[in-house]
Amino acid sequence: MGLKTTLRTILPSCFKAKETPRELKSRVSEQYSSKRLSLLDLSNPDSSLSISDISNSVIGTNLHVFTLQELTLITQNFSSSNYLGEGGFGPVHKGFIHDNIRPGLEAQPVAVKLLDLDGTQGHMEWLAEVIFLGQLKHPHLVKLIGYCYEDEHRLLVYEYMARGNLENQLYRRHSIPLPWLTRIKIAVEAAKGLAFLHGEEKPVIYRDFKSSNILLDSDFTAKLSDFGLAMDGPEGDKTHITTRVMGTQGYAAPDFGVVLLELLTGRRVVDKSRPKREQMLVEWARPLLRDPQKLDQIIDPRLDGQYSREGAKKAAALAYQCLSHRSKFRPTMSNVVKTLEPLLDMDDIPVSPGGRKVIGTDID
Repeated sequence: MGLKTTLRTILPSCFKAKETPRELKSRVSEQYSSKRLSLLDLSNPDSSLSISDISNSVIGTNLHVFTLQELTLITQNFSSSNYLGEGGFGPVHKGFIHDNIRPGLEAQPVAVKLLDLDGTQGHMEWLAEVIFLGQLKHPHLVKLIGYCYEDEHRLLVYEYMARGNLENQLYRRHSIPLPWLTRIKIAVEAAKGLAFLHGEEKPVIYRDFKSSNILLDSDFTAKLSDFGLAMDGPEGDKTHITTRVMGTQGYAAPDFGVVLLELLTGRRVVDKSRPKREQMLVEWARPLLRDPQKLDQIIDPRLDGQYSREGAKKAAALAYQCLSHRSKFRPTMSNVVKTLEPLLDMDDIPVSPGGRKVIGTDID
């Protein structure tokens, strides 16, 4: 494919007759104001939209367009001391936005994700993040503050989530384990995020739901992140969609049951350090989920018995239902929320040696 063809696909408006900025903004706003912008609206060669239309005309003032120079400044030249981690998209660095960098934008810590040009993801995954998180707003979706689109550089700027991701909180060594109620709270909030996506007028298929993509703020509020693999779901009478398996080994659909298992067991999805029959979490745990008498073999021993046995039974039964091989037996995410929320109020949790129930905010 030639350069001109590639550019025509990515930036089709560059190859059309010139319009004044006012005419362009008016036409695009009128065309897309009544519906959520789709990724296909920009990737379709016949589309009249360009990247600049995302913030200027369609999404409005929700997103800030940063320069590479600004993001280099707020991350201290992407300093190793500000390094937070790395995924399929690329490295993530902490930064801080000051009033003198972007007047009108609240001073705040941020997480800046930089596309690795040699990585497994690319422009379309970056664009998916901008399209979906630039328009979808929910308490349990991470907030996208802005982006940078400069030459070959692709960056994303998010709200900073102080506790990092669920995977690190569950498996970090030499630390206080996540308490039972905190685990259920995270499960409920992640399920609410998914239920919101599935319940949209134009549903969203998330496709990469896993513990490393569930971010936690200082109060352990859970928010879904990483929409690079997300896609628009079927609408109206189009009830079937074929997709290939995406994401990380062990997280094949239905993903929520897998993450719920992680929360219940404190075990990794794939753990080669365990005996062979226990290395694949779903294969090991699924037969045990049906028998309430075997709960002690499943529940994370680091909880030291400080969990609701009745709540654990219900959560285990739900996980088994989510992991059904037959899709018609799996619950909807709205039903998952209805099942999990009452578990937060169960009062049969033994108290800690200090004489009180342990909650997430007690963890430092």
